Amino acid sequence: MGDTPSESSRSETQVIEVRYWAAAKQAAGTDADRVEVEGAVTLADLQQRVLGLHPGARLGDVLAVCSVLVDDRPSSSEEPGEVVVNPGQVVQFLPPFAGG
Repeated sequence: MGDTPSESSRSETQVIEVRYWAAAKQAAGTDADRVEVEGAVTLADLQQRVLGLHPGARLGDVLAVCSVLVDDRPSSSEEPGEVVVNPGQVVQFLPPFAGG
């Protein structure tokens, strides 16, 4: 009889948009990535997926010092393994800016 709606929605691929600013943009070689997920992920998991998209780049060092916004909510002071990011949300990595 097919999948129930909850089963089919669980296996449906969705996207989290990741945006990079300043040095993060330079390190990633792009201003944004679209990361496919099958549901909510932690910020730590999302960061690992992003690093996998840019192997050999110095992106890991840059992300370690970035401020992070999940949608418009500052999330830098929270443990990345405890921050939940849902499909459809936008995560932004903002490196420290000189003079500001």
